[in-house]
This record gives sequence, C-alpha cells and structure tokens, in this order.
Amino acid sequence: MSRSSGTWGEAQAAAYLRRNGYELLGHSYRCRFGEIDLIARKGKVLCFVEVKLRSNLQYGLPREYVTAAKQERLRKTAAFYLSQYELDCPVRFDVAEVYTDGAHSPASVRIVYLENAF
Repeated sequence: MSRSSGTWGEAQAAAYLRRNGYELLGHSYRCRFGEIDLIARKGKVLCFVEVKLRSNLQYGLPREYVTAAKQERLRKTAAFYLSQYELDCPVRFDVAEVYTDGAHSPASVRIVYLENAF
C-alpha cells in the first residue's frame, strides 16, 4: 500500500473521530520509538489510534496486522508522547479499520472502530 493511500485512510478515520465527538490532537506522530497514526481525546481519555486501510480481506482482518511487536512499539511511542507533553491522564489504544474499494471512492468507505483494542 502506498503512503498516499495510508494518508487517505488516516484522513477518513480522523473524519470519523470528529463526527463521533473526538477532539483530534495529532496525526502521524513520530519519535525514535515509532509512529502513532492519530491521537485524539474523548472526554478525559487520550486515545492512540492505529489506522489500517484495506480494500479486501484476502490476507485477513486489518486488526490482525497490529501484532504484539507493533503493540509494544505503540506503547513505547505513547509513553514518550505522554512524557514529552507532561500528561497524566487515562489512555487507551484503539484500532480504526478503514474499508474501501480499490479506487477509494467516498461512497465505499466503511469504518470499524475498535476501542481498547489492546
């Protein structure tokens, strides 16, 4: 999948979050430990969101690609983010599965949002 497709998928997930009452705080946060696709807040909870875009399920569900190793990188990256901004608040790790056709037509977008995915 190309970087532009990934960025498109993240934009779809960000729009979904806004429509559902989340405040978007950041996207594509990078540090030496890894990258977090989206960072959002709902109420007092800070959400670190991994976005997975798929046009078919030939190789399994998108959530299956958030492996134990990926989860560990996300935890380390999130801990760095929290320390960098001196935040002390409840957090959770979510996965946004963005399904679309190969052409990324807006009518074909479907999002499955998994709170507390790991």
